[in-house]
Amino acid sequence: MTDFTMDKGADGVALITWDCPGKTMNVLSIDAALHLESLIDDALADDAVKGIVITSGKDSFAAGMDLNVIAAMKAEAGDNAAEGLFNGIMSLHKALRKIELAGMDPKTQKGGKPIAAALPGTALGIGLELPLACHRIFVTPDPKAKIGLPEIMVGIFPGAGGTTRLVRKMGAMAASPFLLEGKLSDPMKAKAAGLVDEVVADPVAAAKEWVLQAGDADIVKPWDANGYKMPGGAPYHPAGFMTFVGASAMVHGKTKGVYPAAKALLSAVYEGALVPFDTALKIEARWFTNVLMNPSSSAMIRSLFINKGALEKGAVRPEGVDDQSVKKVGVLGAGMMGAGISLVSAMAGIEVVLIDQKQEAADKGKAYTEAYLDQGIKKKKVDEAKKEKVLGLINATTDYAALEGCDLIIEAVFEDPKIKAEVTAKVEAVIGEDCIFATNTSTLPISDLAKASKRPEQFIGIHFFSPVEKMMLVEIIKGKETGDRAVAKSLDYVRQIRKTPIVVNDARFFYANRCIIPYINEGIRMVSEGVAPALIENAAKMVGMPLGPLQLVDETSIDLGAKIARATKAAMGDEYPDEAVDEVIFWMEGEGRLGRKANAGFYAYDEKGKRQGFWDGLAAKYPVVEDQPELADVQHRLLFAQALEAVRALEDGVLMDIREGDVGAILGWGFAPWSGGPLSWLDILGAPYAAERCDQLTEAFGDRFACPALLREMAEKNQSFYGRFAPAAEAA
Repeated sequence: MTDFTMDKGADGVALITWDCPGKTMNVLSIDAALHLESLIDDALADDAVKGIVITSGKDSFAAGMDLNVIAAMKAEAGDNAAEGLFNGIMSLHKALRKIELAGMDPKTQKGGKPIAAALPGTALGIGLELPLACHRIFVTPDPKAKIGLPEIMVGIFPGAGGTTRLVRKMGAMAASPFLLEGKLSDPMKAKAAGLVDEVVADPVAAAKEWVLQAGDADIVKPWDANGYKMPGGAPYHPAGFMTFVGASAMVHGKTKGVYPAAKALLSAVYEGALVPFDTALKIEARWFTNVLMNPSSSAMIRSLFINKGALEKGAVRPEGVDDQSVKKVGVLGAGMMGAGISLVSAMAGIEVVLIDQKQEAADKGKAYTEAYLDQGIKKKKVDEAKKEKVLGLINATTDYAALEGCDLIIEAVFEDPKIKAEVTAKVEAVIGEDCIFATNTSTLPISDLAKASKRPEQFIGIHFFSPVEKMMLVEIIKGKETGDRAVAKSLDYVRQIRKTPIVVNDARFFYANRCIIPYINEGIRMVSEGVAPALIENAAKMVGMPLGPLQLVDETSIDLGAKIARATKAAMGDEYPDEAVDEVIFWMEGEGRLGRKANAGFYAYDEKGKRQGFWDGLAAKYPVVEDQPELADVQHRLLFAQALEAVRALEDGVLMDIREGDVGAILGWGFAPWSGGPLSWLDILGAPYAAERCDQLTEAFGDRFACPALLREMAEKNQSFYGRFAPAAEAA
């Protein structure tokens, strides 16, 4: 079975159906595009065919380009990878341009055959770029369908003509949210924005009706017509000039220059707007090739598309364990974390028992879901029926007996081993023998907490990130005695709530906090050295971190940092490395500057909690020295502090799969997404240089930057992490 099939109907309409065998959504390969082109040639050459409709055999149109094909194209081309990619992209442009021109006479622009796209649902990436080459787009009114060009989110941009066509269709300003932010719309909003033409109950029937009555003028695209002017003005027009100046400022303001795809997209749009359409397509293809050849984009595609997708589909799920989907979950503790867990569980259709010591607290936890749903109603994303259904799934109570019948318990009480042990005993007295018990903790060792359980093989850690409803990562932690069924149950639950899981072995701080704490500490350490706080924060943002380390510790709370420092020091004794950091943290704590929650931290805040710049008292206590370090040195201190911990986690067996190391870092704490994650970043640097840089940083700043033995060995052998550790399927 092929991806595209054609049925020439007696009504004169050739119906081309896209249906990728064995896939839940259609994705396009170069071979499939060439086959589509041959079908178009056949239909255009057949006098009995009056028009063409392209649709899908699935309940969606397409999910985009098969990005695995891009990797294969690069590998196939070898030393001529850029040329091979460019030629492949141009063959795709040729196929779509053939649809657009539809056999018309190039001089008279007459004699062409109308071609419409009938979208039965979601159309993303190439799934929208192909319809944009058609003469009219019809789409189902399904409110769950998503229409858009999300390529920028995985480190590339729409490179199959979508960039050039959308800008010429809408103008640079109107197109920018869809191109630069990857904005997705439901069908009605897509029509209002001008992405599609018609929203109808039966898009195939409406498309057939349209192609049979369409005339020559209906199929000439505006940019192919004489006298075409770009909406909003071209770059050499006064209005257009200001648009491009503003767009450039916006892109650099948001990306700090570290995301190559955004800059390349803007270049393709600007340069393409200065030339005829076909030349603009060639410019787009060149910039797209440039992005695909950039190691940053390759790493982003690998981590945020290929590896993320693999983890969500169960790449690390234990083999031989039956489906463990959760039917009823008990959530212990109705604070912010427990309330968030209840929310995402109920939204996934899972029955929830939310327990706290006092009914008032339990009710407040449930009210968190109600407030969330009310916001959804205001935004017209949720209706009253949905709200009633979700709230009906949550039983807020103080009665442990209500946990009977639960197949998963998630304990989210105060971070105190004694309290957690008491709760574990209470719960195990009620739940069935097969119920899995998960503790939500960010720092306490799972194996120690499991000692309070009668069934340690059914005891596991599930570390959610706050706020639960927004953060996409869930860290699953195996204790020493945790069994496969507990792991499978946790993974299946995370799939149900539509988040991305990583599975790690038990160790202090697990994986995420193990890496993020050194980042925060390095920033605080630099404050104590007299490095300007503005340099620290901006250096972090300019290298792709979403928050500087000082803002991050303000957001997470300074007293929490002090508590973690004391506990870590007590556990590590003489090996504790962060005395210089503690001096700053404990002083801030003593001054009552506990972070945003107290409207007082490294930053000053107004009465509404808005940051007002750095607190004056910081400079008084730790004066900024005259001789400031180089920007690159500050950035390397901040990134190596995290990346080296990721390597050590791999060395120690905490990380069992490098894919989880990179995906977890990006989704968990925002490690420079442009890099593909800490291990991908080290691969971009190259192990020999990374090891050399470790030696330089160690000599200048201390043993915390000492090169891990694994990295040293890889440097000597000139190996990469993905060359050495990638799963067999990916390496192939």
